[in-house]
Amino acid sequence: MNSKSTTPDSHEALLDEAFRHNARTRNETAGTDLSTPTQGALDLEERNSFRRVNTTTELRNEDREDIYEVEYRKLRLERVILVGAWTEGSTAEMEANMRELAALTETAGAEVIDMLYQKRDKPDPGTYIGSGKVKELREIVDASGVDTVVFDGELSPGQMVALEEALNSKVIDRTMLILDIFAQHAKSKEGKAQVSLAQMEYLYTRTRGWGGNLSRQAGGRAGSNGGVGLRGPGETRIEADRRRLRSEMAKLRHQLADMETVRQIKRAKRQSSTTPKIAIAGYTNAGKSSLINAMTDAGVLVEDALFATLDPSTRRATLADGRNVVLTDTVGFVRHLPTQLVEAFKSTLEEVSNADLLLHVVDGADEFPLKQIAAVSEVLAEITRDQDSELPPEIVVVNKIDSADPVVLAELRHVFDATGREAVFVSALTGEGIAELEGKIEMFLNTLDEHVVMLIPYTRGDVVSLVHEHGTIRSEEYETDGTRIDVRLPRVLARQYDEFVQQVY
Repeated sequence: MNSKSTTPDSHEALLDEAFRHNARTRNETAGTDLSTPTQGALDLEERNSFRRVNTTTELRNEDREDIYEVEYRKLRLERVILVGAWTEGSTAEMEANMRELAALTETAGAEVIDMLYQKRDKPDPGTYIGSGKVKELREIVDASGVDTVVFDGELSPGQMVALEEALNSKVIDRTMLILDIFAQHAKSKEGKAQVSLAQMEYLYTRTRGWGGNLSRQAGGRAGSNGGVGLRGPGETRIEADRRRLRSEMAKLRHQLADMETVRQIKRAKRQSSTTPKIAIAGYTNAGKSSLINAMTDAGVLVEDALFATLDPSTRRATLADGRNVVLTDTVGFVRHLPTQLVEAFKSTLEEVSNADLLLHVVDGADEFPLKQIAAVSEVLAEITRDQDSELPPEIVVVNKIDSADPVVLAELRHVFDATGREAVFVSALTGEGIAELEGKIEMFLNTLDEHVVMLIPYTRGDVVSLVHEHGTIRSEEYETDGTRIDVRLPRVLARQYDEFVQQVY
């Protein structure tokens, strides 16, 4: 068995003994001599074995109160084992996925004890990893004394129940983990409501007892019909849980609808403005907030953690040519972002489709940045498809080049050159490439402008001020009849003050 571990020696000894015991049991049953395994047996064991993943990240262990609530399942993870099923891609990609799951778990406030994955053609419909591997995992859980097992995938209600019963441990999936992180990080009233709605929608089909049956009957007597008014089983606990969830979800949808009205009013004001709007989107922890700070000195929260930014922030920036733009930071995406979260944050993510330009930020220091780009593009396509809209023009911003592998950066440059995709390589930390990025933004915004010469009477100082605020002045002269300005101006303004336009280039 190909096995690596970062666990303590005593724990490793217990795990090795568990695996040796399983191997002896399998071989004794088959009547095979352990000392002379066949190549076919070795190949089969290599394929079916759990493998361990080393992680170079030192994970924090934060003591958190453990709360179990059926309706909301507000998770507070403690000591956990991560389990994945490798169905496609290379071993390096699978281990990178597991390390990302470990980072998510750390963000939720847990200590990762071990990370295991198994190669399979597809997840087992009953237990995700198969009954045989569940037995091995149970021995590992018992030996390590963990509280929770986190699976790198979305478990069906049946799989979750079967795994909880077989492992005698709390079991959660990737979706529940991400929902919990969002619940911890949401700050605004709207953000909290969106996350709560997403949690309830996901848990609606998963309302069940924790470690026991909650289908307690509210009426009736054993062996009889219960008499008048008491016939039938009454309302079960699960039915009551679901009824409360439906009621709470209806309230949250109503609250979010009211908030959407306010958002639409604010959005209408922004759309009526001539200031160009730039949305910043990308993979979580790619450095979107750092990029905004590098361009605006806005002081947006920057943290080396996944989903540090959930509530969108909008900042004004002034480019080198004096033109003002509005930058909007959006929530980060992640591989297999839960559908419930995409739906809940759809109103927030509308900022992307309503922008004039999209900056797609990529973590250049990641092992597989092209996978990040594909994951983000998939979510953006889903949003615009549901809204029957189109994405704005895009500039890919490869961030963190100060710490990226030169080979990976060379590969990215080759891919972008081959596809003709607009890309800029920057470091928000050191400022390298920021000037080039702003230059690219200026060049794009120029395509939205009209180059005109205007003669504005001295009595219309308000128009001169507006032109200075929203245009790029090429020359300005004072003549007898007024101020002659050669300017690149947003089309809407040029047409609004067409009476002063002398020449159009």
